[in-house]
Amino acid sequence: MGLFSSLLGNAGAVSKQDLEKDYGQLLTENESIEIGFKLVRDTFIFTSKRLILVDKQGLTGRKVEYLSVGYKSISRFSVETAGSFDLEAELKIWISSEQHPSISKKFNKSVNVYDVQKVLAQHILG
Repeated sequence: MGLFSSLLGNAGAVSKQDLEKDYGQLLTENESIEIGFKLVRDTFIFTSKRLILVDKQGLTGRKVEYLSVGYKSISRFSVETAGSFDLEAELKIWISSEQHPSISKKFNKSVNVYDVQKVLAQHILG
C-alpha cells in the first residue's frame, strides 16, 4: 500500500535523522526539525521556526525549490482525518488573509494527522 499511496501523492512520515542529513544545511542557528513528511519527490518539514516545503522539479529532480513559510504568516489551517473508504488525510494551510488555502497536502493512513495538527497549533497559537 505504501508505493500505491505514494503514487497517489500521499505523504508518509520521515525520520528526523534522515531529514537532518538531507536538509540540515537549510536550518538556521537554534532551529531544529520537529517532524517531516515525504511525497514521491517532494518533502515538507516542520521546524521549530517555520515550515519548509521542498519541491523537486524536472525529470531528474536536480532542480529544487525550497519554500519557507514562517509560522507567523499562517492565519489558519485545517486537518481532515482519513475515513473508512477515503484512504488519506488532508492538511490545508492559509497564508495571511487568503480566501483559499495556499498549501494543501495529503497524507496516507500511516501518518498521525493529530501530530501534524499539534505542531502547527503549538507554533501558531503559542
